[in-house]
Amino acid sequence: QVQLVESGGGLVQAGGSLRLSCAASGRTFSSYAMGWFRQAPGKEREFVTTISWNGGSKYYADSVKGRFTISRDNAKNTVYLQMNSLKPEDTAVYYCAATSRFMGVDPTEYNYWGQGTQVIVSS
Repeated sequence: QVQLVESGGGLVQAGGSLRLSCAASGRTFSSYAMGWFRQAPGKEREFVTTISWNGGSKYYADSVKGRFTISRDNAKNTVYLQMNSLKPEDTAVYYCAATSRFMGVDPTEYNYWGQGTQVIVSS
């Protein structure tokens, strides 16, 4: 069982930056690949990025590639999402999730989810 708690969301102007954190409970964090997803009002949850259990592999959605960076610190049971050059279309609730697969881009591949943190980017 893994419990995930996101933090770091907020209101930022376009072009600004935010860093999201996702703290995990449990001693098995390092055995899970992690992902970030987001959901805007009236839209489906969409994939943002994923990272393998040891951080050696990462994959990004085209919409965030070059602007967002995922990382993890297994000693701290935490995964991060550094978001730079934010755009109004990045506004959404951001969720972190854990999967027992190597990595995943589909929400159905994930076993555990956090409660989400709101990111609002003003124009």
